[in-house]
Amino acid sequence: MKTQQQWIELRDAITIEQRVFLNGEYTAAVDGSTLEVVNPATDEVIANIARCQSDDVDLAVKYAKNAFKKGDWSRSAPAQRKEVLLKFADLIDKHVDELALLETLDTGKPISHSVSTDIPGAAKSIRWYAEAIDKVYGEVAPTEKDVHAFVSHQAIGVVAAVVPWNFPLWIGCWKLGPALAAGNSVILKPSEKSSLTALFLGKLANEAGLPSGVFQVITGFGHEAGEALARHEDVDCIAFTGSTRVAGHLMIASGETNLKRVWAEAGGKNANIVFEDYADLDRAAAETAAGCFYNQGEVCVAATRLLVHESIKDEFIDKVISAAQRFIPKDPMDPTSSMGALIDREHKEKVLSYVKLGEDAGAVVRCGGDVKGQGAFVEPVILDNVDNRMRVAQEEIFGPVLCVIPFKTEQEAISIANDSKYGLGAALWSDNINRVHRVAKQLEAGSVWVNNYNEGDMTVPFGGFKMSGNGRDKSIHAIEKFTETKTTWIRLQP
Repeated sequence: MKTQQQWIELRDAITIEQRVFLNGEYTAAVDGSTLEVVNPATDEVIANIARCQSDDVDLAVKYAKNAFKKGDWSRSAPAQRKEVLLKFADLIDKHVDELALLETLDTGKPISHSVSTDIPGAAKSIRWYAEAIDKVYGEVAPTEKDVHAFVSHQAIGVVAAVVPWNFPLWIGCWKLGPALAAGNSVILKPSEKSSLTALFLGKLANEAGLPSGVFQVITGFGHEAGEALARHEDVDCIAFTGSTRVAGHLMIASGETNLKRVWAEAGGKNANIVFEDYADLDRAAAETAAGCFYNQGEVCVAATRLLVHESIKDEFIDKVISAAQRFIPKDPMDPTSSMGALIDREHKEKVLSYVKLGEDAGAVVRCGGDVKGQGAFVEPVILDNVDNRMRVAQEEIFGPVLCVIPFKTEQEAISIANDSKYGLGAALWSDNINRVHRVAKQLEAGSVWVNNYNEGDMTVPFGGFKMSGNGRDKSIHAIEKFTETKTTWIRLQP
């Protein structure tokens, strides 16, 4: 790990790419317009990236469609795609320092997290799907004797990957990996708040050997560039991670245009249940704090609702408060920092307004709050005595705010956990094997963790129930999102 001074020297030396990446080349927006990129830890403008609109999107889609039809990628042998994507992943690893620095400058997350987790995670995602390319088979159906029917999967066409600002490159590669592996052309649309690593990928794609038009990057606002992608008749699929509101809007846009596939991973208000029979409360408290406060709480699957049995509540909350001290905000460029800045000042004010809403409704602030001065910093907040009907317990805050909700019985804990429009993740802590299985079966969530929070790897799917979205990222299941399933029925002649 570099020292803080070494990171500063790299920051001063690096050239930030600000143009979009279209058809294998970097270029300005058609109308030349730009938007500011602000470092949320310092409030400084660090770049002016292209502000793309419908004309830019039309070009990107045209290039993507032409590349798909040409077939250099879409009809290439799986082994060929595998070789290119493995090289792409290796190049991400090779440039981990530059990518990590850009991610931290752009989002405010600690440099130690960017360099150890986010960027390597992005490379692993690409590499995992590269390795999976030649391990996905079709099927032969069990038909009558004079018929040969087989089921195959073919690339869907032009995919728009619309990704959020909390883990820009990592989540982007969750979608790039399977979409490219399947043979699609992909247009990556990062958030206007976190576009720098996506733009950097362009030159790596060229170096890896991805054909022009197969991978492109469009930057700009969601209501401009994102809307144009959502309504474009030649976009065949949108893979989205972000808010539930935008996910719903994308589905409306699809319904009003060409019925493009919309795969959405949306919000979460995740329950973390601690039962009185779990012995290692120190471990549970440490993972509870990390589950809520890691990445400044800007995590869709963050453990933001802590359901704790009333008999251990006070003892356990004291332990969580102590564990939260690991997440005191510091300069993200400091390698010892474990908590950085929120994405911007506007989001900081939103998070603090929810804390006030909780207090007004009767919750008690046990620790944390605003950090005055430069940057969008907020200390971890623990709201005690929350009722699940409060807005702070029902709405996604997307910041370092933990809501503590006591319960008396196992069934009450399950009812509270499921009393949410979301169903992304949930966890339970218990040493009773029967309780573990009983509760896990009843929790309405796409991922359920037992005696841990948010563990996992690329082998398991990630996504949610209810208004947390549809489809799944990660695992072999994600490839299915980016293919059409075709049946070929052959009548055999005697």
